[in-house]
Amino acid sequence: MSKIAFAVVFGSSIALTAATLAQDVRFSPVGEQLPAPPCTSLPDWNTPAPRRCTAAELKEYHDDIGHWRSEQRIRMGINDAEYLRKELLWAQSSFVQPQMMVHDRYFYDPVEGRYTVSRYLDDLTKRYGGIDSVLIWPTYPNLGVDDRNQYDLFHDLPGGMPGIKQMVADFHQHGVRVLFPTMLWDQGTRAEGKADALALSEQLVAVGADGINGDTLWGVPRSFREASDALHHPLVLEPELSLGSDEMLNYNNMSWGYWKYGFAPSVSRYKWLESRHMVNLSNRWAHDHLSDLQEAFFNGIGFESWENVWGIWNQMTPRDAEALRRIAKIERATAAFLISPEWEPHTATVNFGVFASKWPKQREALWTVVNRNAYSIDGDQLEVPYVEGERFYDLWNGAELKPRVSNETATLSFPLEASGYGTVLATRSLSPEISELLTAMQEASKAPLSSYSSQWKAIPQALIPITATASSTADAKDMVKLPAKDFKFHVLGIEIEGMNDEGVDVQYPWESSARRYHDSIVHIDGLWIDKYPVTNQQFKVFLNTTHYAPKDDHNFLRDWKNGEYPKSWANKPVTWVSIEDARAYAHWAGKRLPHEWEWQYAAQGEDGRAYPWGNTSPTETGSTSVKVVPEQDTGRIMAPPSDVDAHPAGASPFGVMDLVGNVWQWTDVYSDEHTSAAIVRGGSHYRPQGSRWYFPQAYRNDQHSKYLLMAPSLDRSGAIGFRCVRDERESKK
Repeated sequence: MSKIAFAVVFGSSIALTAATLAQDVRFSPVGEQLPAPPCTSLPDWNTPAPRRCTAAELKEYHDDIGHWRSEQRIRMGINDAEYLRKELLWAQSSFVQPQMMVHDRYFYDPVEGRYTVSRYLDDLTKRYGGIDSVLIWPTYPNLGVDDRNQYDLFHDLPGGMPGIKQMVADFHQHGVRVLFPTMLWDQGTRAEGKADALALSEQLVAVGADGINGDTLWGVPRSFREASDALHHPLVLEPELSLGSDEMLNYNNMSWGYWKYGFAPSVSRYKWLESRHMVNLSNRWAHDHLSDLQEAFFNGIGFESWENVWGIWNQMTPRDAEALRRIAKIERATAAFLISPEWEPHTATVNFGVFASKWPKQREALWTVVNRNAYSIDGDQLEVPYVEGERFYDLWNGAELKPRVSNETATLSFPLEASGYGTVLATRSLSPEISELLTAMQEASKAPLSSYSSQWKAIPQALIPITATASSTADAKDMVKLPAKDFKFHVLGIEIEGMNDEGVDVQYPWESSARRYHDSIVHIDGLWIDKYPVTNQQFKVFLNTTHYAPKDDHNFLRDWKNGEYPKSWANKPVTWVSIEDARAYAHWAGKRLPHEWEWQYAAQGEDGRAYPWGNTSPTETGSTSVKVVPEQDTGRIMAPPSDVDAHPAGASPFGVMDLVGNVWQWTDVYSDEHTSAAIVRGGSHYRPQGSRWYFPQAYRNDQHSKYLLMAPSLDRSGAIGFRCVRDERESKK
């Protein structure tokens, strides 16, 4: 067994070769990265002078990883049957793939009620050269707000299955393949009644999709391969994480990579074992993608150009975007080289800190080169065998190279920008595609990457204005007066991910950018607030009076039948209403939806209490006979909400009822260029079990949740209702 094989298979910490001396290589049994040659390490006080790896050191390294590959392919029974299937070949050149939230405003226009695929793709083409596939994401982080499962949310997308099918076709028309996710952790919402592999495959086959991304999975199970094959529409499988075993390469043609980056590029384990396997490196929260892009280019693999991260916009910097444009252009034109089983990672280079992979193909060869130094290097870069009649091209700069030939060795000189890239092609004749690439890259190289900014900026958000109501105290029945107040508004967003990065959560009008933690003094004019959430009975009066009918009526009042709410539901909060439906009701009633700080003021009063009733949590009060909130509902089918007046002990200091734990309540909406999201307050009675990834609850007065908005059909929920306010006097918008 080779040294790499022992280290990787058994997770042992051993010396790779005699030359490593005390350097250890630590690998888990399923690590995604193979180490670089020990001679590529940065110098330290023992070896202060940078040096090139010797030919002997590189040969030992290549022999070692080659032996490991041969052993592992036999040991794990790896075969290439799935990589020969014509239906799945597209994955081998899917170099750029974003995960796209369906809520992205470039993708869907809720005013026009239509998908805008061209607009979405045009933006990506303009900024970084376009994409090869797209992972469309309709589920997390809203999944679990009610009992709709992942398949329900798919069906609730605007236009239903016909609309989704046309949207997928629009992507195909632009040459982009489409994947959707599977969440095998979604076992707490409504049971689908059939195996996940079959349920998802049936959906994706029906709309003509191309692949499945396995969220949180260490390999997509073989059952998904079998299910889509049985439907005569094979889907590419792409796990988010690495593979549970190398044997899973047999049916997972793609995967994501979450890598650790050192000075010398590592080698993709899966591409080394099967050169046609496509890895897309993902580093979703990074503001600098230099290492991701360089390692992807070195390994001839792809990049997950994920910018809309759960509704939090993390746009690539101009330099990263331009680097990706050029990398992808070269990879697409040379894709046939980048699946070569004769790939030689860490082939010899002339300069320290410059790393290259060699990709032989018949009588040609390609080198992908990265400069890990923070300074430019011009002059000699590669020394390669020379064959009479062979010509060399600098694809990165779009120029033919004139080699210095000596003793059947060609020395190639070309410039490498600081932290830059290079590509060399050895060929006897240029294809039309390569000729076109040379022309394009010659033009692009006129502007070095250093001329593009590396500064990351958060994009601004704006509060959607709420028009003040007419000044009136008429019809204030079941409303509570809140006196004017300079209110200490302290609240934090409880998004599961995003840490404390700038851009997470929302940007209040008085803040310079979005952030998770908020603390300020807000002046609140006197107003009246509904004592209870709006009930089914009240909403029915509105419908009878106005004959209101939303344009997008999917899921509208879903619990009602034939325009009537269920018997005994008159005093329950109305749900399955979008924020647009709620605004329509409020306008009819001469009211409006509350700003979030007004809602919190009504719940918290003036003493900063944690909950409307005090500082004791609902769990602690639950042991007494007096209940302040409804019992939490943890079943797979969501129970109805409680009556709005069922828990008077949960009243706030002002006497406002049913603020917490029955249904979430609509308040403000914030929008940036790419996402709109509503702040919902108070939490609900429904809490699906079995996963930490479900929409989190926010019972505390100093917590809120951010609910991503796309279209009423998807936004409406059985766990979200609303209450209204009326201004005591005219106030500014």
